[in-house]
Amino acid sequence: MPPRISQDPMYQLLRDEKVEQFNKLKADGKTCDLTGCDFKGLDLREWDAQGLNLSDAYFRGADLRSVDFRGCNLAGASLADAKISGCYFPDEIGAQEILMSVQHGTRVRHTIAE
Repeated sequence: MPPRISQDPMYQLLRDEKVEQFNKLKADGKTCDLTGCDFKGLDLREWDAQGLNLSDAYFRGADLRSVDFRGCNLAGASLADAKISGCYFPDEIGAQEILMSVQHGTRVRHTIAE
């Protein structure tokens, strides 16, 4: 399934790289569905991604430096050619899994313990 371009206003803020505005709405309790969304090439530094469902998301070439993905669902996400320096990832995802996704575009295998 190809990455999707959602019409959700919060997703559109990220597409426009208005990360600070997204973070404010998230802090105010707003939610959005980001599953399977296309984040290709976006500058998402400073993004408050903690706790989001980013399953099947597509991050090819995105600048994710210092993003904290702890608590996120990254099952099926692709990090191909993304900049990930300083990122935190869920403990369940090993370094080799992340490296394979960044270097070869493999989808992240991530199972959340229940």
